Amino acid sequence: MLTLRQLEILRTMVRFQTTMATARHLNLSQPAVSTAIRQIEAQLGFPLFERVNNRLHPLEAASIVQEEAEPLLALHAALTDRLQDLREAKTSRLRILSTPPLGQGVVPRVLGGFARRHPKLKIHFDIRDLNDVVRAVESGAADLGIGLGLGPQAMLEVEVLAEARMVAICPPGHALAGLAVVTPGDLGAHSLVALDADTRMGAAVRHAFQSARQPFLFRAEVRTCSTACALVETGTGVSVVDPFSARHPPVGTLEIRPFEPAIPATAWAFWSNRKPLSPLGRRFIGEVRLALAPKP
Repeated sequence: MLTLRQLEILRTMVRFQTTMATARHLNLSQPAVSTAIRQIEAQLGFPLFERVNNRLHPLEAASIVQEEAEPLLALHAALTDRLQDLREAKTSRLRILSTPPLGQGVVPRVLGGFARRHPKLKIHFDIRDLNDVVRAVESGAADLGIGLGLGPQAMLEVEVLAEARMVAICPPGHALAGLAVVTPGDLGAHSLVALDADTRMGAAVRHAFQSARQPFLFRAEVRTCSTACALVETGTGVSVVDPFSARHPPVGTLEIRPFEPAIPATAWAFWSNRKPLSPLGRRFIGEVRLALAPKP
């Protein structure tokens, strides 16, 4: 059985791929790191790294061990923070994770005012993909998750923050800006910035094109809606994204139109069903919901 310290060394080595950088990051000596890696490989009974040009490239086994260890290391970090809070007599904290569409826009805006109104509250906030957010909330490493396209979950309490649908975006003055509604057929004549097929929204957009019997041809492919918005702003093409990401750039830099067939982009808040969400967490959800509400 590997210790938490060994797992931490392994994770850091996978990240930096040199003993020097790993030692510097963990405040250890290089020989100590090298010895630790040899001991880990000896305990496991198989190699984890391959030396190439003075770098230790992680083998598939190292990546698997590191990925499986992440929830455990996150829990340990959360426990360490909590014990520090207790030592400092701090009892109020809120650990929030969000997916990019909301985490790069509405959530930090709400957090700013929320933190000012609760000066003694210790806040942890990060942006991850949906699977990572769900795992962190399920394991207890995060108190609250916020994301799109979740739906009911066996180990989570979920609550709708806003019902919405994906939208088409284009630069100001573009031909699509003259349409009341944009369809796959309308997009076919223009350079498309597509969401990655491995993402839920990317798969949904491809399905919409397939249902409309329209070829799905793209000029650029990106992983997040915020990246798609950035490329559309520069004139690279047009795209179909969630409405929350589309609202994030400065007003006037994008034209936003409804996309049909409608693709839901529901915003959800979720937390573990093994522990009730704190009153502060409930209050924060209420403020996010208010910020997402349609403006008159």
